[in-house]
Amino acid sequence: MLVQPPVKIDIGIIGGSGLYELPGIQKLQELKVYTPYGMPSDNVVVGELRGRRIGFLARHGKGHKIPPHRVNYRANIWALKTLGAKWVISVSAVGSLREDYAPGDFVVPDQYIDMTKGFRPQTFFEGGVVAHVSMADPFCEHLRKIIIEAAREFPDIRLHSRGTYICIEGPRFSTRAESRVWKEVFKADIIGMTLIPEVNLACEAQLCYATIAMITDYDVWAEKPVTAEEVIKTMNENVSKVKRLLPRIIELIPSEPDEKQCSCCKSLETALL
Repeated sequence: MLVQPPVKIDIGIIGGSGLYELPGIQKLQELKVYTPYGMPSDNVVVGELRGRRIGFLARHGKGHKIPPHRVNYRANIWALKTLGAKWVISVSAVGSLREDYAPGDFVVPDQYIDMTKGFRPQTFFEGGVVAHVSMADPFCEHLRKIIIEAAREFPDIRLHSRGTYICIEGPRFSTRAESRVWKEVFKADIIGMTLIPEVNLACEAQLCYATIAMITDYDVWAEKPVTAEEVIKTMNENVSKVKRLLPRIIELIPSEPDEKQCSCCKSLETALL
């Protein structure tokens, strides 16, 4: 039996590498949410920001304790859905597979390629009820447009409005040969380790989901060696920018999704068998 949550949220934010808290949230309350899939990565921090009820969840836990392949994605999405979220903004650090997508840039991807190994549970529908959700357009177009619109108000944020995110299993990085395949054969634009199955599960949960991908460095195809110090410096600058961007995005998000712009909230209507 599901227990009615003590509070309700409008918007869920999943913080990736470097983003473990969201400044400015008022009326803080930390909730330990129990799910049929175990515990989420951390407690959900609930509060108000720009007049909206927000639930913030650190994907890797506070202190970055959980590697990408061990994140309990089902519990994370279930927790945000249970608390009432209709919108989910995912923030993640990625590498670039294009010369013109530079470290420090942001990308709002519109497509993905799944190169995980099948070890991560990718669905809530394990039997009894069969669902084949459409992932032709995997991200919420309505939410993507809001993020892009908000970013235009910040001159120091260089944002790319489209891109294909290739998700690898991790936690290791690609070989040079693999990186060239992702770039030259698959024509992907950015690479990371956490999008899958998070985006799939959000679709099954009928959540409007979009990603803000923050580029920290070029992947090894570029043969431009970078130090850990340089990556951390870029990541910190990215996190500083996204902390300023997120409140503006939240202001622009309406109370209800626009079904004419996306069908995320009705994704199961044609999926169940």
